[in-house]
Amino acid sequence: MTIEIKAPTFPESIADGTVAAWHKQPGEHAARDEVLAEIETDKVVLEIVAPTDGTLKEVLRAEGDTVLSEEVIAIFVEGAGAASSPARGSDDAAAPAVEEQGKSGKSKTAGAGPAARKLAVEKSVDLAGVDGTGRDGRVTKADVVKASTDRPAKTAVTRTQTQVVETTGERSERRVPMTRLRASIAKRLVAAQRTAAMLTTFNEVDMSSVIALRKRYKEEFERRHNGTKLGFMSFFVRASVEALKRFPAVNASIDENDIIYHGYYDIGVAVSSERGLVVPVIRDADSLSLAQIEDHIRDYGTKARDGKLTIDEMSGGTFTISNGGVFGSLLSTPILNPPQTGILGMHKIQERPIVVDGEVVVRPMMYLALSYDHRLIDGQEAVRFLITIKELLEEPARIMLDL
Repeated sequence: MTIEIKAPTFPESIADGTVAAWHKQPGEHAARDEVLAEIETDKVVLEIVAPTDGTLKEVLRAEGDTVLSEEVIAIFVEGAGAASSPARGSDDAAAPAVEEQGKSGKSKTAGAGPAARKLAVEKSVDLAGVDGTGRDGRVTKADVVKASTDRPAKTAVTRTQTQVVETTGERSERRVPMTRLRASIAKRLVAAQRTAAMLTTFNEVDMSSVIALRKRYKEEFERRHNGTKLGFMSFFVRASVEALKRFPAVNASIDENDIIYHGYYDIGVAVSSERGLVVPVIRDADSLSLAQIEDHIRDYGTKARDGKLTIDEMSGGTFTISNGGVFGSLLSTPILNPPQTGILGMHKIQERPIVVDGEVVVRPMMYLALSYDHRLIDGQEAVRFLITIKELLEEPARIMLDL
């Protein structure tokens, strides 16, 4: 039975998607729920899986093509039979389109195997100039490697579906189009700086108490909560929620001439992934324990790494926390995540000398940064908000006692 493979149903906030990759080619067998293709949207990458055991017969939308919600992108045949229809998006489409005819009447491109054609694309080798040493003059991978090694230094430009490689002698440049996710990130960040009156205020926090608390209860916490580790982020999420309760403007958003004050606390946690920065949201963070917050953060980190985050998990959010400290950042200015009016930046914990009760002591210190929209939040309010977070972290018992 023939089955139409369709793009996912996109939510109203997403108009279309782009075919990011085909994991199966026409004629290849796929087991039920095996990934056939990936569709990239402005927010996430969605997987298209095989509806049943069968064979991918035909690809209708190649990698890089824009697709609409529920658009047919491929034809699938149920069962174990093979299909052999040519398709856009296969290695044949990506190979250099050289049709030099030889004595046999066949082009050299046609006389090269799929592996050799793919390698030719990667190494910018023109198959028209490669003499095949395989059976019946077939071009092999070894022939492609030899051709790429023996060719003289010259300027060449090879275009594939996804990139342009420019080579001049031993110096090269690689031009690739932005992914939809990266382009969306760029658009949102530029919009944030263009539309918001963004300012940043800084402070520093002594992390001694939190570090001591983690050290004292780390093992017991992990045993009690089925292997969940006690990290720093859960303390910052809880401290942020308490501060947001006291300064509701930082938990608000601007919609044209209206201010929307949110009566809930959905905290976005910025996570770095191979495809770019993503911000999954911890819903109703005010009702979660430290262990539940840590579980959410761990699950989101795993999903971000594997590209499994859903659109719902990345939608909304009333306030965002970004932790540049995991990469060693000592100080930075985080950019707002529209339409939110505040974002907290965490940084590297570093031992520094500070003055306590008239004496110089060494303490583990962290710089904090709060970027805020000055259209809604006044400077004194932003400063007081950040000081509140500082006080709660320096005396974490205040978080538990609601002080």
